[in-house]
Amino acid sequence: MMSLHDPEAAARPRSMARVILAVLGLLLIVLFAGLGTWQVVRLQWKLALIERVESRVHAAPVLPPAPAHWAQVSKESDEYRHVRLAGHFLYEYTTPVQALSDLGAGFWLVTPLCTTDGSIVLVNRGFIPSSGNTLARFPARRASGEACAAVAGAPHTVTGLLRIAEPGGGFLRENDPTRNRWYSRDVAGIAGARGLVNVAPYFVDAAKGQEPAGAPDQPVGGLTVISFPNNHLAYAATWYALALMVAGAWWYIARLAKREAGPARKNGSKV
Repeated sequence: MMSLHDPEAAARPRSMARVILAVLGLLLIVLFAGLGTWQVVRLQWKLALIERVESRVHAAPVLPPAPAHWAQVSKESDEYRHVRLAGHFLYEYTTPVQALSDLGAGFWLVTPLCTTDGSIVLVNRGFIPSSGNTLARFPARRASGEACAAVAGAPHTVTGLLRIAEPGGGFLRENDPTRNRWYSRDVAGIAGARGLVNVAPYFVDAAKGQEPAGAPDQPVGGLTVISFPNNHLAYAATWYALALMVAGAWWYIARLAKREAGPARKNGSKV
């Protein structure tokens, strides 16, 4: 006859719970290790990005993409490229864009440049501090006809960094062309609000000291911030550490279960 007290039957629910915990532990180990590996991949991508940008920023200036190549302009292939262009500024169509720089709160002055090839490139000439009449000093004028038709004189050369357009606006604030309030350097939006045509899909952050003599406002250029946070190694180490901790706990529980199973089998009731 079988004993009324069956140790194997009593231990069965506990054994099932351990199996579930073991499976959950294995899933967590795979998950944490996978996240760590993903961060290693992201680290390699970030290092390649930083190297690519640094090489562009410190390279000799080149001509910006011509109109025939505007459709191919992208962050991957062109952003932060050191460029040189020549033309005439259309100061009357300058657009102030709200900004926060190392010099405090103020505005970027984005001015169209009629280039020597007949196209227009928006140039962020630099930063000016906020004042009570900033927006009034830069009314939302629209060009009538071909804005570059009346330019004359020797062209001015500008060097700077090619930047990709920033459509939409800033954080929780949308650009408002009708009120001439801009929170991002939205090339298409600014060009449309000013009635400009044949405008490059990018803008250029002018380097320091690029303002021609006698230019209005004399904004401070060369304030482009190039910063790519790179915490992927720390993230990878964290995920791998979690995977090791779970693996250690899994091994400990498995060893404990094996140790307890031995006496239970020896002391089991016999029929």
